[in-house]
Amino acid sequence: MIGKAQGPPISITGLGCHVPDRVLTNDELSTIVETSDEWIMERTGIRERRIAAPEEALTDIALPAARAALAQAGVEPRDIDLLICATVTPDMMFPTASALLADELGAPRAAAYDLLAGCTGFVYALVQAYGMIAAGLSERALVIGGDILSRILDWSDRSTLILFGDGAGAVVLEKVDHGGFLGFELGADGGGGIHLSLPGSGSRRIEDASANGYVHMNGREVFKFATRVLVSSARAVLDECGVGVEDVDVYVPHQANVRIMDHAVQKLGIPRERMVVNVDRYGNTSSGSIPLALADAAADGRLTEGKLVLMTGMGAGLTWGSALLRWTEPKAA
Repeated sequence: MIGKAQGPPISITGLGCHVPDRVLTNDELSTIVETSDEWIMERTGIRERRIAAPEEALTDIALPAARAALAQAGVEPRDIDLLICATVTPDMMFPTASALLADELGAPRAAAYDLLAGCTGFVYALVQAYGMIAAGLSERALVIGGDILSRILDWSDRSTLILFGDGAGAVVLEKVDHGGFLGFELGADGGGGIHLSLPGSGSRRIEDASANGYVHMNGREVFKFATRVLVSSARAVLDECGVGVEDVDVYVPHQANVRIMDHAVQKLGIPRERMVVNVDRYGNTSSGSIPLALADAAADGRLTEGKLVLMTGMGAGLTWGSALLRWTEPKAA
């Protein structure tokens, strides 16, 4: 699926993020599994990640991010009429995290649902929220992306344990006078889904009960997929919007692995200094990855009026997606 933005300008008017307090370093991981800081840094660029406390669930870390986004946008929770939470680790399957968050925030008018698209979930949710506003079905949407992946990892499996962390981000979408989203591209390849899966997490029964509930990943195949689609999806949305890669001011890829990201900027021809990198501090936070990176770019002063921002994600499904927007200053910035 690919297309240019249609109708009135729609943009991000508020941005917020939140991560758990606990920092888990590579040196600490080396006391749990056979690894080292040097080994992890060389292969992934990750130095540390955040880990949720035992009593924390997804809504606990998403709520502060949502409140920060609403405050920056100058929007009251009661004025949100659509809430989408992109996650693979909700508090429970139902009630949904989105419904719980709408209640906690005080957004009784909001249609609320969770969206499951792996690490691409935040981009998928942006597209859906944009479409609802453009169609006139929603006025103001709150999009949340976040995960507590530490709960679905096998803590004896080095191949997955070193990669993932916990975190959440949120944005408010509404109509603006100028700028905003220019276009989107989304895709999925279920045929490759087995390479990144969570066996036993649904209605498909498996005999090996010991495999239930833990992330399984074929690292080599996922790496090949990620390096390919991170480039192809970005090129597709740029071509669709008639924008040259040299015009991209801020590149926000999914923070999975610094080698994948470096490959993307090299192939695309985007100067590395235009790419946002925080995988070293957070690891792969799945649906929280892109909003956390956006928040870092904003804090660094890189997201200013008129900047062209390219976001691309890829993840379980297998899924991928890109969004291109002309940044508009948040109302309360």
